[in-house]
Amino acid sequence: MKITTIGRGVIGGGLGRFWEQAGHDVTLLGHDGGDAAAAEVVLVAVPSGSISEALAKVTGVEGKIAIDATNAFAGRSELYESLAHEVKAHTNGPVAKAFNASSGVLYDQVREQRVPPGCLYAADEEAREVTEQLIRDAGFEPVSLGGLESARALEDFVPGVLVKVAPIFYRFTGPGDL
Repeated sequence: MKITTIGRGVIGGGLGRFWEQAGHDVTLLGHDGGDAAAAEVVLVAVPSGSISEALAKVTGVEGKIAIDATNAFAGRSELYESLAHEVKAHTNGPVAKAFNASSGVLYDQVREQRVPPGCLYAADEEAREVTEQLIRDAGFEPVSLGGLESARALEDFVPGVLVKVAPIFYRFTGPGDL
């Protein structure tokens, strides 16, 4: 799969490495932007306050599946239901909210875990299958929270729960998954 990450820091760069190891063709874009026309999937991993600015510097995102890994630490525009909806307003394609509740500082330990850590996600139906594959290819187990209407709840979960504790892996399961 051809993937372009918008953001090449801890999250964008870390996921890019996982995906390259899984055999994907990954292009990392930074502050200067670039072209994502060849991509099948775009990962948005930038500070939340710069989503619109970052996407304005990238061409070729129209209609692509986008995975939004941002959190509202740098603020949010209340013009959108969620940060994922802000991404969707710029890409006009299917969007998933994923990887925002995974601690990038633990990426070097993901593959050492006895059981794959969970990765909570919310996605438009058209983005679900690709998102689940990329979550697994990064070494995590996908845990669906439903459609994109759950993205804001996932965004609000991170500062309310995960930021208040040391970096952790987590594992959620649905009924019958044990």
